[in-house]
Amino acid sequence: MQLVSTTRDSLLKPLQFVSGIVERRHTLPILANLLIRKNKDSISFISTDIDIQITTIADFGVGDDEFSTTVGARKLLDILRAMPEGPISLTMKDNRMVVQSGKSRFSLQTLSSGEFPIMLENNQNVRTFEISQKEFKQLISQVHFAMAQQDIRYYLNGMLIVLEGDKLIAVATDGHRLAYGQIILKNPPVGESNKIEVIVPRKTILECQHLLEDIDAPLNISISPTQIKFEFSTIELLSKLVEGKFPDYQRVIPKGHKNSFVVPREIFQSALQRAAILTTDKFKGIRCSLKENLLTIQSTNAEQEEAQEEIETSYDGDHLDIGFNVTYLLDVLSNVKNESVQINLGDSNSSALITIPDNENFKYVVMPMRI
Repeated sequence: MQLVSTTRDSLLKPLQFVSGIVERRHTLPILANLLIRKNKDSISFISTDIDIQITTIADFGVGDDEFSTTVGARKLLDILRAMPEGPISLTMKDNRMVVQSGKSRFSLQTLSSGEFPIMLENNQNVRTFEISQKEFKQLISQVHFAMAQQDIRYYLNGMLIVLEGDKLIAVATDGHRLAYGQIILKNPPVGESNKIEVIVPRKTILECQHLLEDIDAPLNISISPTQIKFEFSTIELLSKLVEGKFPDYQRVIPKGHKNSFVVPREIFQSALQRAAILTTDKFKGIRCSLKENLLTIQSTNAEQEEAQEEIETSYDGDHLDIGFNVTYLLDVLSNVKNESVQINLGDSNSSALITIPDNENFKYVVMPMRI
Protein backbone atom coordinates (compact mmCIF):
# COMPACT_ATOMS: atom_id res chain seq x y z
CA MET A 1 0.00 0.00 0.00
CA GLN A 2 1.41 3.34 -1.06
CA LEU A 3 1.36 6.04 1.62
CA VAL A 4 3.23 8.98 0.13
CA SER A 5 4.22 10.23 -3.30
CA THR A 6 6.05 13.56 -3.43
CA THR A 7 9.50 15.12 -3.94
CA ARG A 8 12.43 14.58 -1.62
CA ASP A 9 12.49 18.19 -0.37
CA SER A 10 8.72 18.26 0.28
CA LEU A 11 9.02 15.17 2.48
CA LEU A 12 12.24 16.29 4.16
CA LYS A 13 10.77 19.56 5.45
CA PRO A 14 8.06 18.16 7.79
CA LEU A 15 10.39 15.38 8.93
CA GLN A 16 13.02 17.93 9.97
CA PHE A 17 10.36 19.83 11.97
CA VAL A 18 9.46 16.82 14.09
CA SER A 19 12.81 15.01 14.36
CA GLY A 20 14.56 17.55 16.61
CA ILE A 21 13.14 16.15 19.86
CA VAL A 22 13.84 12.49 19.06
CA GLU A 23 16.49 11.33 21.52
CA ARG A 24 19.48 9.32 20.34
CA ARG A 25 19.50 7.48 23.67
CA HIS A 26 16.12 6.26 24.87
CA THR A 27 14.63 3.76 27.28
CA LEU A 28 11.70 2.80 25.00
CA PRO A 29 12.50 1.69 21.41
CA ILE A 30 9.27 3.32 20.17
CA LEU A 31 10.60 6.78 21.18
CA ALA A 32 13.19 6.51 18.38
CA ASN A 33 10.30 6.33 15.90
CA LEU A 34 7.99 8.80 14.19
CA LEU A 35 4.26 8.14 14.08
CA ILE A 36 2.98 8.51 10.51
CA ARG A 37 -0.79 8.81 10.16
CA LYS A 38 -2.49 8.84 6.78
CA ASN A 39 -6.07 10.05 6.36
CA LYS A 40 -6.81 10.15 2.63
CA ASP A 41 -4.36 12.72 1.20
CA SER A 42 -3.51 14.20 4.62
CA ILE A 43 -0.34 12.87 6.27
CA SER A 44 0.54 13.64 9.91
CA PHE A 45 4.06 13.19 11.28
CA ILE A 46 4.27 13.01 15.09
CA SER A 47 7.30 12.69 17.40
CA THR A 48 7.50 12.62 21.19
CA ASP A 49 9.97 12.20 24.04
CA ILE A 50 7.09 11.76 26.58
CA ASP A 51 7.42 15.41 27.75
CA ILE A 52 7.12 17.14 24.36
CA GLN A 53 5.12 16.20 21.27
CA ILE A 54 5.44 17.80 17.83
CA THR A 55 2.91 17.28 15.04
CA THR A 56 3.03 18.56 11.47
CA ILE A 57 0.64 17.91 8.59
CA ALA A 58 1.25 17.67 4.83
CA ASP A 59 -1.05 16.88 1.90
CA PHE A 60 0.87 14.38 -0.22
CA GLY A 61 -0.91 11.18 0.85
CA VAL A 62 -1.96 8.65 -1.82
CA GLY A 63 -5.40 7.01 -1.99
CA ASP A 64 -8.56 7.30 0.14
CA ASP A 65 -7.68 4.87 2.94
CA GLU A 66 -6.62 5.52 6.53
CA PHE A 67 -3.47 3.97 7.95
CA SER A 68 -0.89 4.55 10.68
CA THR A 69 2.53 3.12 11.51
CA THR A 70 5.84 4.14 13.12
CA VAL A 71 9.34 4.11 11.63
CA GLY A 72 12.83 5.06 12.86
CA ALA A 73 13.14 8.86 12.68
CA ARG A 74 16.92 9.17 12.29
CA LYS A 75 17.21 6.42 9.67
CA LEU A 76 14.41 7.87 7.54
CA LEU A 77 15.88 11.37 7.82
CA ASP A 78 19.42 10.22 6.99
CA ILE A 79 18.18 8.28 3.95
CA LEU A 80 16.26 11.29 2.60
CA ARG A 81 19.19 13.65 3.15
CA ALA A 82 21.45 11.29 1.19
CA MET A 83 19.00 10.98 -1.74
CA PRO A 84 19.28 13.22 -4.82
CA GLU A 85 16.42 15.68 -5.40
CA GLY A 86 13.54 14.06 -7.26
CA PRO A 87 10.32 12.04 -6.85
CA ILE A 88 10.10 9.78 -3.80
CA SER A 89 7.55 7.31 -2.47
CA LEU A 90 6.84 5.61 0.87
CA THR A 91 5.07 2.24 0.59
CA MET A 92 4.08 -0.40 3.17
CA LYS A 93 4.94 -4.00 2.30
CA ASP A 94 4.92 -6.93 4.79
CA ASN A 95 5.05 -4.59 7.83
CA ARG A 96 8.07 -2.81 6.40
CA MET A 97 8.28 0.69 4.99
CA VAL A 98 9.86 0.88 1.56
CA VAL A 99 11.49 4.18 0.65
CA GLN A 100 12.04 4.43 -3.10
CA SER A 101 13.57 7.11 -5.32
CA GLY A 102 14.88 6.39 -8.80
CA LYS A 103 17.02 3.26 -8.53
CA SER A 104 17.48 3.59 -4.74
CA ARG A 105 15.33 1.39 -2.52
CA PHE A 106 15.38 1.02 1.29
CA SER A 107 13.28 -1.36 3.39
CA LEU A 108 12.81 -0.19 7.00
CA GLN A 109 11.47 -1.97 10.07
CA THR A 110 8.25 -0.55 11.56
CA LEU A 111 6.61 -0.81 14.97
CA SER A 112 2.85 -0.81 15.63
CA SER A 113 1.28 2.66 15.95
CA GLY A 114 -0.66 1.31 18.95
CA GLU A 115 2.56 1.33 21.00
CA PHE A 116 3.23 5.01 20.30
CA PRO A 117 2.67 7.12 23.47
CA ILE A 118 0.43 9.96 22.26
CA MET A 119 0.22 12.90 24.69
CA LEU A 120 -3.37 13.74 25.58
CA GLU A 121 -4.28 17.41 25.71
CA ASN A 122 -5.50 18.96 28.95
CA ASN A 123 -8.48 21.04 27.84
CA GLN A 124 -9.45 22.36 31.28
CA ASN A 125 -8.87 25.99 32.36
CA VAL A 126 -7.06 26.82 29.13
CA ARG A 127 -6.00 30.41 28.38
CA THR A 128 -5.25 31.13 24.71
CA PHE A 129 -3.72 34.21 23.11
CA GLU A 130 -2.14 35.16 19.80
CA ILE A 131 1.24 36.77 19.13
CA SER A 132 3.43 36.94 16.04
CA GLN A 133 6.12 34.28 15.63
CA LYS A 134 8.73 37.04 15.38
CA GLU A 135 7.73 38.74 18.65
CA PHE A 136 7.74 35.54 20.70
CA LYS A 137 11.00 34.34 19.19
CA GLN A 138 12.66 37.68 20.03
CA LEU A 139 11.27 37.57 23.59
CA ILE A 140 12.66 34.13 24.40
CA SER A 141 15.93 34.87 22.57
CA GLN A 142 16.51 37.79 24.96
CA VAL A 143 16.46 35.54 28.03
CA HIS A 144 17.02 31.88 27.04
CA PHE A 145 20.78 31.92 27.68
CA ALA A 146 20.25 32.42 31.44
CA MET A 147 18.34 29.12 31.85
CA ALA A 148 20.07 26.49 33.99
CA GLN A 149 21.10 23.30 32.16
CA GLN A 150 21.12 20.39 34.61
CA ASP A 151 20.54 22.07 37.95
CA ILE A 152 19.37 19.95 40.88
CA ARG A 153 16.80 22.75 41.37
CA TYR A 154 14.80 21.39 38.42
CA TYR A 155 12.52 24.45 38.27
CA LEU A 156 15.53 26.50 37.06
CA ASN A 157 15.96 24.21 34.00
CA GLY A 158 13.32 26.14 32.10
CA MET A 159 11.82 29.56 31.48
CA LEU A 160 9.14 31.30 33.51
CA ILE A 161 6.34 32.62 31.27
CA VAL A 162 4.00 35.12 32.93
CA LEU A 163 0.73 36.34 31.41
CA GLU A 164 -0.60 39.36 33.28
CA GLY A 165 -3.23 41.54 31.60
CA ASP A 166 -1.71 42.64 28.29
CA LYS A 167 1.86 41.84 29.41
CA LEU A 168 3.76 38.72 28.40
CA ILE A 169 6.90 38.26 30.52
CA ALA A 170 9.76 35.76 30.15
CA VAL A 171 12.31 35.15 32.93
CA ALA A 172 15.26 32.76 33.17
CA THR A 173 17.89 32.27 35.88
CA ASP A 174 20.57 29.74 36.82
CA GLY A 175 21.14 31.19 40.28
CA HIS A 176 24.15 33.30 39.19
CA ARG A 177 22.39 35.63 36.74
CA LEU A 178 18.81 36.44 35.73
CA ALA A 179 17.36 37.68 32.45
CA TYR A 180 13.94 39.36 32.20
CA GLY A 181 12.07 40.39 29.05
CA GLN A 182 8.54 41.59 28.43
CA ILE A 183 6.29 42.63 25.57
CA ILE A 184 2.84 44.19 25.40
CA LEU A 185 0.31 41.94 23.65
CA LYS A 186 -1.73 43.49 20.85
CA ASN A 187 -4.39 40.78 21.34
CA PRO A 188 -4.48 39.87 25.06
CA PRO A 189 -7.00 37.24 26.24
CA VAL A 190 -10.39 38.98 26.51
CA GLY A 191 -12.16 39.16 29.88
CA GLU A 192 -9.40 37.32 31.75
CA SER A 193 -7.48 39.35 34.30
CA ASN A 194 -5.96 36.80 36.67
CA LYS A 195 -2.21 36.30 36.40
CA ILE A 196 -0.76 33.05 35.02
CA GLU A 197 2.78 31.85 35.79
CA VAL A 198 4.14 28.64 34.23
CA ILE A 199 7.62 27.14 33.85
CA VAL A 200 8.30 25.90 30.31
CA PRO A 201 11.05 23.23 30.04
CA ARG A 202 14.42 24.20 28.58
CA LYS A 203 14.12 21.72 25.71
CA THR A 204 10.73 23.16 24.70
CA ILE A 205 12.12 26.70 24.61
CA LEU A 206 15.11 25.64 22.49
CA GLU A 207 12.78 23.78 20.11
CA CYS A 208 10.60 26.92 19.77
CA GLN A 209 13.69 28.93 18.90
CA HIS A 210 14.58 26.38 16.25
CA LEU A 211 11.10 26.09 14.70
CA LEU A 212 9.77 29.67 14.90
CA GLU A 213 10.61 32.07 12.09
CA ASP A 214 11.31 35.82 12.12
CA ILE A 215 8.00 36.57 10.42
CA ASP A 216 4.75 38.32 11.38
CA ALA A 217 2.67 35.14 10.89
CA PRO A 218 0.48 34.27 13.90
CA LEU A 219 1.49 31.99 16.76
CA ASN A 220 -1.31 30.73 19.01
CA ILE A 221 -0.28 29.85 22.56
CA SER A 222 -2.59 27.88 24.86
CA ILE A 223 -1.72 27.44 28.54
CA SER A 224 -3.41 24.96 30.88
CA PRO A 225 -2.36 24.08 34.47
CA THR A 226 -0.14 21.20 33.21
CA GLN A 227 0.65 21.93 29.56
CA ILE A 228 1.53 24.61 27.03
CA LYS A 229 0.69 24.36 23.33
CA PHE A 230 2.19 26.34 20.44
CA GLU A 231 0.37 26.32 17.07
CA PHE A 232 1.88 27.98 13.99
CA SER A 233 1.85 27.35 10.23
CA THR A 234 1.53 23.52 9.91
CA ILE A 235 3.13 22.75 13.29
CA GLU A 236 1.68 21.97 16.72
CA LEU A 237 4.07 21.67 19.68
CA LEU A 238 2.57 20.33 22.93
CA SER A 239 4.70 20.31 26.08
CA LYS A 240 4.36 19.40 29.72
CA LEU A 241 5.16 22.17 32.20
CA VAL A 242 7.79 22.03 34.96
CA GLU A 243 6.24 21.72 38.40
CA GLY A 244 7.76 23.87 41.13
CA LYS A 245 7.99 27.42 42.44
CA PHE A 246 10.16 29.76 40.41
CA PRO A 247 12.24 32.29 42.42
CA ASP A 248 10.65 35.71 42.99
CA TYR A 249 12.35 37.54 40.12
CA GLN A 250 11.05 40.95 41.21
CA ARG A 251 13.06 40.70 44.46
CA VAL A 252 16.20 39.73 42.53
CA ILE A 253 16.14 42.75 40.20
CA PRO A 254 17.97 45.56 42.05
CA LYS A 255 16.38 48.98 42.24
CA GLY A 256 17.92 52.38 42.83
CA HIS A 257 21.59 51.66 42.00
CA LYS A 258 23.31 55.05 42.18
CA ASN A 259 26.27 54.30 39.87
CA SER A 260 25.44 53.92 36.21
CA PHE A 261 26.98 54.48 32.81
CA VAL A 262 26.17 53.76 29.15
CA VAL A 263 28.68 51.93 26.97
CA PRO A 264 28.62 51.01 23.24
CA ARG A 265 27.70 47.32 23.15
CA GLU A 266 30.15 46.19 20.45
CA ILE A 267 33.11 48.05 21.96
CA PHE A 268 32.38 46.57 25.41
CA GLN A 269 31.87 43.10 23.92
CA SER A 270 35.16 43.20 21.95
CA ALA A 271 37.13 44.38 25.00
CA LEU A 272 35.67 41.56 27.13
CA GLN A 273 36.40 38.96 24.42
CA ARG A 274 40.06 40.04 24.34
CA ALA A 275 40.37 40.09 28.13
CA ALA A 276 38.74 36.63 28.30
CA ILE A 277 41.67 35.13 26.34
CA LEU A 278 43.86 35.33 29.45
CA THR A 279 41.31 33.95 31.91
CA THR A 280 41.55 30.30 32.96
CA ASP A 281 38.96 27.75 31.79
CA LYS A 282 37.76 27.12 35.34
CA PHE A 283 38.00 30.66 36.65
CA LYS A 284 36.49 33.02 34.12
CA GLY A 285 36.94 36.09 36.31
CA ILE A 286 37.64 39.61 35.07
CA ARG A 287 37.97 42.78 37.14
CA CYS A 288 36.13 45.96 36.15
CA SER A 289 37.47 49.20 37.64
CA LEU A 290 35.47 52.41 37.36
CA LYS A 291 36.67 55.92 37.94
CA GLU A 292 35.79 59.24 36.41
CA ASN A 293 34.97 58.74 32.72
CA LEU A 294 37.01 55.52 32.49
CA LEU A 295 36.22 51.79 32.61
CA THR A 296 39.23 49.47 32.94
CA ILE A 297 38.89 45.73 32.36
CA GLN A 298 41.65 43.43 33.64
CA SER A 299 42.27 39.68 33.64
CA THR A 300 45.09 37.44 34.85
CA ASN A 301 45.80 33.71 34.82
CA ALA A 302 47.87 31.11 36.68
CA GLU A 303 50.97 31.96 34.58
CA GLN A 304 50.80 35.55 35.88
CA GLU A 305 49.92 36.82 32.39
CA GLU A 306 47.79 39.96 32.29
CA ALA A 307 45.36 41.68 29.95
CA GLN A 308 44.08 45.24 30.30
CA GLU A 309 41.48 47.11 28.28
CA GLU A 310 40.35 50.72 28.73
CA ILE A 311 37.05 52.20 27.54
CA GLU A 312 36.24 55.89 27.85
CA THR A 313 32.70 56.51 29.09
CA SER A 314 30.83 59.34 30.74
CA TYR A 315 30.83 58.26 34.40
CA ASP A 316 30.91 60.41 37.53
CA GLY A 317 29.89 57.90 40.22
CA ASP A 318 31.88 56.18 42.99
CA HIS A 319 35.30 54.67 42.34
CA LEU A 320 34.53 50.94 42.09
CA ASP A 321 36.37 47.63 41.68
CA ILE A 322 34.08 44.70 40.91
CA GLY A 323 34.65 41.20 39.53
CA PHE A 324 32.45 39.21 37.15
CA ASN A 325 32.38 35.90 35.33
CA VAL A 326 33.18 37.19 31.83
CA THR A 327 30.99 34.50 30.19
CA TYR A 328 27.89 35.92 31.90
CA LEU A 329 28.63 39.38 30.49
CA LEU A 330 29.41 38.09 26.97
CA ASP A 331 26.19 36.04 26.93
CA VAL A 332 23.99 39.08 27.38
CA LEU A 333 25.98 41.26 24.97
CA SER A 334 25.70 38.70 22.18
CA ASN A 335 21.92 38.29 22.69
CA VAL A 336 20.79 41.92 22.82
CA LYS A 337 21.25 43.72 19.54
CA ASN A 338 21.04 47.34 20.65
CA GLU A 339 23.87 49.81 19.98
CA SER A 340 24.39 50.62 23.67
CA VAL A 341 23.79 49.03 27.06
CA GLN A 342 23.43 50.68 30.44
CA ILE A 343 25.33 49.22 33.42
CA ASN A 344 23.90 49.99 36.88
CA LEU A 345 26.04 49.24 39.96
CA GLY A 346 25.70 49.57 43.72
CA ASP A 347 29.01 48.56 45.30
CA SER A 348 31.56 45.79 44.69
CA ASN A 349 29.40 43.23 46.55
CA SER A 350 26.08 44.05 44.87
CA SER A 351 24.59 42.48 41.75
CA ALA A 352 24.93 44.54 38.56
CA LEU A 353 21.86 45.45 36.51
CA ILE A 354 22.30 45.66 32.74
CA THR A 355 19.52 47.35 30.78
CA ILE A 356 18.91 48.94 27.40
CA PRO A 357 18.80 52.77 27.58
CA ASP A 358 15.23 54.14 27.55
CA ASN A 359 13.75 50.64 27.43
CA GLU A 360 11.95 49.06 30.40
CA ASN A 361 11.31 45.80 28.59
CA PHE A 362 14.67 44.11 29.23
CA LYS A 363 16.69 43.62 32.42
CA TYR A 364 19.70 41.41 33.15
CA VAL A 365 21.07 40.85 36.65
CA VAL A 366 24.51 39.32 37.22
CA MET A 367 26.08 38.55 40.59
CA PRO A 368 29.62 39.74 41.24
CA MET A 369 32.49 37.34 41.96
CA ARG A 370 35.50 37.72 44.18
CA ILE A 371 38.69 38.31 42.20
